[in-house]
Amino acid sequence: MSGEVTVVVGVQWGDEGKGRIVDVLANDADVIARFGGGNNAGHTLVVEGRKVVLRSVPSGVFHAPKPLLIGAGVVIDLANFVQELDELAAIGIDISRIKLDERAHLTLPYHVALDRLGEQSRGKAAIGTTGRGIGPSYVDKVARVGVRVGDLRHPERLAERVRAAVAYHEQRLVDGGVSIDPDRIVDELAALSPRILPHLIDGVELVQDVLARGGRVLAEGAQAAMLDVGFGTYPYVTSSHTVAGGACIGLGVGPTQVGEVIGVTKAYCTRVGGGPFPSELHDEIGERIRERGNEYGTNTGRPRRCGWFDAVAARFACRLNGVGRLVVTKLDVLSGLDRVGVVTSYVRDGRAVGVDQIGDDGVTPEITWFPGWSEDVRTARRIQDLPETARAYVQFLEQVTDTPVGWISVGAERSALIELT
Repeated sequence: MSGEVTVVVGVQWGDEGKGRIVDVLANDADVIARFGGGNNAGHTLVVEGRKVVLRSVPSGVFHAPKPLLIGAGVVIDLANFVQELDELAAIGIDISRIKLDERAHLTLPYHVALDRLGEQSRGKAAIGTTGRGIGPSYVDKVARVGVRVGDLRHPERLAERVRAAVAYHEQRLVDGGVSIDPDRIVDELAALSPRILPHLIDGVELVQDVLARGGRVLAEGAQAAMLDVGFGTYPYVTSSHTVAGGACIGLGVGPTQVGEVIGVTKAYCTRVGGGPFPSELHDEIGERIRERGNEYGTNTGRPRRCGWFDAVAARFACRLNGVGRLVVTKLDVLSGLDRVGVVTSYVRDGRAVGVDQIGDDGVTPEITWFPGWSEDVRTARRIQDLPETARAYVQFLEQVTDTPVGWISVGAERSALIELT
């Protein structure tokens, strides 16, 4: 009997609360695995009043003794990873459970430099990256000049590949006024190697062995569908495949091994950095949502752009990912508003257009309005505890995305997740 993979993805522009959903679902999983992204992700868990921010490690840290796999599709900054290991060990997490696929590519100092140079060169058209070198790491992977974490097992090969990569980028770095010493990078990696090698495994073997035994794998994505490099609002996207199909590529599983895709969305929308955002609010309501929702980047502290729920983007993302059930988070943030809006179509030149037509020249969002609710819903633990207007709002989100809502979140704690199905 074969097991199955459950994939958790964001269906907006990121920061939907995927980590805490993974934390809840991890109870029924045998392995929890990150399949893409880098330490630009910041997944926040609040368990029994204890807050933990995870950057590369999957969000199952409170579910011992289950293995936590960082898959081959992730790019990894080893110094940052060691820091994360130390932080988790300090709060009593058994870090020997954390496994790193030896195929994962490294993010190195020249990637960080190239990331920042790239943003500077774009000027006003800057994408708004975190500057952590994630994009250039993926570029090197595709260009076949990347360095993989498994290279740590072979010091001579590691040194050769680092020097070759620096030489490959030398002119760009010199033109940008950046000096990179490849030998120093090699020495730094050698110093980190004893901390990393005990965590290295063949991630495909781990996942496939669990599935062959009939076990469950919970696959955790980073960022979200609308930031996918192939299907998001290009070029204002991340550098990896963040859609559900990315789990197959990033972990080494076949499409037939995926049993369910769960999509996570806020009850409103946010976005960080540049790019089209049709539902964005440039008024006191947007500021109110930002403050009540604490909409500031987990890693960067940057304020997030806030807007009404974008049903056009969400429906597209649900279809793109094959989402079976939605999780609606942060419903509590909308309490106290006289009315709440949902963007139900984009219009340009008098006709409706789809997500692929947003473009930099913009569209006019058409908004459907709903009465708000004054009640504080943070203590609700059943759907019946929510005000009728809040329930009607969630029901409309189901209709307009053509996807059932399986959970509603009204707070950061595990207990604040209302299960509907």
